[in-house]
Amino acid sequence: NAGLNKIIIDPGIGFGKSLEHNLTILKHLKKIKALGYPLLIGTSNKSFHAGITGSQVTDRLAESLASNLIAAQNGANFLRVHDVYNTKKALQIMEAINKTK
Repeated sequence: NAGLNKIIIDPGIGFGKSLEHNLTILKHLKKIKALGYPLLIGTSNKSFHAGITGSQVTDRLAESLASNLIAAQNGANFLRVHDVYNTKKALQIMEAINKTK
């Protein structure tokens, strides 16, 4: 009623959340997506990756790609990333596999 008509949901991966919180959000994005709004996810280089692999922030490409692919697979419309080139290539592979009958 206040004129707000464009909403994008960003559950804020990493911001004040535990490793388990972040993993739960990523696993259940389809439930958030069911609210009917576009979904933005930013997992690139997040510290929660270190809780799984022990990686340093400068060495989290694999973790970022994996978590972004899961986010895309589970309904994310937008991904905030640091490595656009490699993320795009990974998404192209995922999309090709998903399109295969």
